[in-house]
Amino acid sequence: MQERYTELRFLTEPAFVDLLADFIASVSDEAIEYGNDRVILRTEKESTTVVDAVRTLAEEAKIPLQIEEEEKENVDWIQSYQDSVQPIEAGPFYIHPEWYAPKEGKINILINPALAFGSGHHATTHSCLEALGERIREGDTLLDVGCGSGILALAARKLGAQVELCDTDPLAVQSAAENFALNGEKYEAIWEGSAHKSGKSYDVVVANIIADVLKAIAPQLKARVKAGGTLILSGILDKKEAPVAEAFEDLELLERRSRDEWVTLVYRA
Repeated sequence: MQERYTELRFLTEPAFVDLLADFIASVSDEAIEYGNDRVILRTEKESTTVVDAVRTLAEEAKIPLQIEEEEKENVDWIQSYQDSVQPIEAGPFYIHPEWYAPKEGKINILINPALAFGSGHHATTHSCLEALGERIREGDTLLDVGCGSGILALAARKLGAQVELCDTDPLAVQSAAENFALNGEKYEAIWEGSAHKSGKSYDVVVANIIADVLKAIAPQLKARVKAGGTLILSGILDKKEAPVAEAFEDLELLERRSRDEWVTLVYRA
């Protein structure tokens, strides 16, 4: 990859953009981008031939045309992206993408950021990881409701729990399964849907969703927790905390964690 490249912007009227784009594609083997009133060509090659050909077309076809040419620094975007994604520590866990090495003395979880699914950076995920680190015991059973990337169930599994996961988004289910495989870990079950599809009860149920959904599925969540078991709720904006607390007021509140404007509530059933 060369250190610099040329960005050519061919500005015209909207009616001529498709014609201009087709012509540029015929005289250059570089990828092009076009919008409402322009075609953009980025090239590391000498650009005079393309510019002259487009000017000739514009003159002959009476196409209004303005050409802007700018030399730019050629950036390694993949490396820039990787540099922007930093590992984090939450409780006993070290969550890192594959381009960072594991950390000695920590429970390492490998998560490659994808879509909107959790990589531990959000305050709610961070608080849940801390809570799980303090409360999961070897042999516990856990259900992760709204599992996203599967990071919370992965954390519990690495602490010795038997875990099941669910999410209403099929992409999340796929992402979670892939992350378990990436970490060489196994789950007992995973499904598309919510807690009501399980007929079991668990030592720990964790649901990092949003306040309105937590309130709506409160009966489902409470039905899945064993007597004396733990329910961890997160994804709650502080201004939405009151209706969630009301929906779970029949449980014993063990702990309230606050991070930024987000609240995590830990209950005993």
